[in-house]
Amino acid sequence: MLGYFGAACVLGIAAIGSAIGIGIAGQAAIGAWKRCYMNNKPAPFILTVFAGAPLTQTIYGFLLMQTMIGKVAEGAMQDGAALALGIFSGLAMAVSAISQGKAGAAGSDALGETGKGFSQYIMVVGLCETVALFAMVFSFLV
Repeated sequence: MLGYFGAACVLGIAAIGSAIGIGIAGQAAIGAWKRCYMNNKPAPFILTVFAGAPLTQTIYGFLLMQTMIGKVAEGAMQDGAALALGIFSGLAMAVSAISQGKAGAAGSDALGETGKGFSQYIMVVGLCETVALFAMVFSFLV
């Protein structure tokens, strides 16, 4: 049963990180929109990209969970290994999502203020995403 618990952990922990990251980036997007409205400037809808970016870590957690369930069911992965993999991969994805939310918050603030620099800001958000991708892909190899 510990193997299945590990598979559940990867999804649950990644989803918690996504929720925290979305909350951080979402607050900044709303604040940037408010400043735009107060200054009678158009509010850029593109800020939703920053707010929603951390959601993908939940998808990565789900994909890894499905793979882990299959490996545990067929006996290709020991329970202890699955538990450790689930916890630590989930934590890597969660921290990636939280970092991505913080980068997205800064991007929302800057874009809302200047109306410029979206491509540079989204590159930094993408770098945070890369950590979660690496965690998922390297975990598939275990």
